[in-house]
Formats: sequence, structure tokens, C-alpha cells
Amino acid sequence: MRIGALSQATGVDVETIRFYEKSGLLPGPARSANGYRDYSQAHLERLAFIRHCRALDMSLADVALLLGSLQTQDAQALAEVDRLVDAQLARVRARLASMRALEAQLVALKARCDADHSGHHCGILEELVAAAHGEACACHGDHAEG
Repeated sequence: MRIGALSQATGVDVETIRFYEKSGLLPGPARSANGYRDYSQAHLERLAFIRHCRALDMSLADVALLLGSLQTQDAQALAEVDRLVDAQLARVRARLASMRALEAQLVALKARCDADHSGHHCGILEELVAAAHGEACACHGDHAEG
């Protein structure tokens, strides 16, 4: 199949496919007589694997490690896969905690708004200006952060 068909079948942009080839994640395809790339079912399956790993927010280095582990039953390599997933899970949990803190800050900032926007100052903007001046604000408690 041609690169456009591979792109359509996997939902991966043509330029991204070419990037994966250049980076060694995806082996180069055979070339047809007219010079077009001719991708196989194996390319499609490998690209779908890469796409799934990327959807799990895994780095390209981690994807390469996982691809290298596909054909092995080596206990050490498989233990590395477990460590990789544990590390990714820890990163996701840290981001979730950060997002929860951000949500709490935005809720505190939103609480400064009385939703009646006529004839008085906006509490949200006042808080943001105060924070910009290094003053305490509702969203960061007793201290302003950058």
C-alpha cells in the first residue's frame, strides 16, 4: 500500500510516518517499480503499535524500547517493559495531581466573580493583577507563584 493509504488506515500523518522511518521506529518500505513506497501489513501493524504507545503519551525512546522487546522472551527485557510502564504511570499520576491543584486554583479564582458584571470591577481580573504585582491572590493562597 502507498503511504497515503497507510496514513488513512492508521490515522497517522504522512509526515509523521516519514519521521518514524527516519528515526528507525518504522523500517523503510520496499519501493515499487515507479519508486513509490510500498508498505506491507507488517508496517501497518507496527505503525498502529507506535500510534497506540504515543496515545499513551510514551516517549519515542520508550516506544523504541517496547518495539525492541516485542520479539523477546528475555526476562530482563520484559522486566524493563514493566519498569517503563510503572514510570509512565508515575508521570501520569504526577500530572493528574498537578491538574487537580490547577483546578483548585481556578475554582478559587472563579469564586472571586459574583457573575453580575455591571457597574463594578471584575474580581477575577483584580486577583490576576494582584498576583502579577507579587501580591497574595485567591488562587495561590498567601503567596504568588510564577
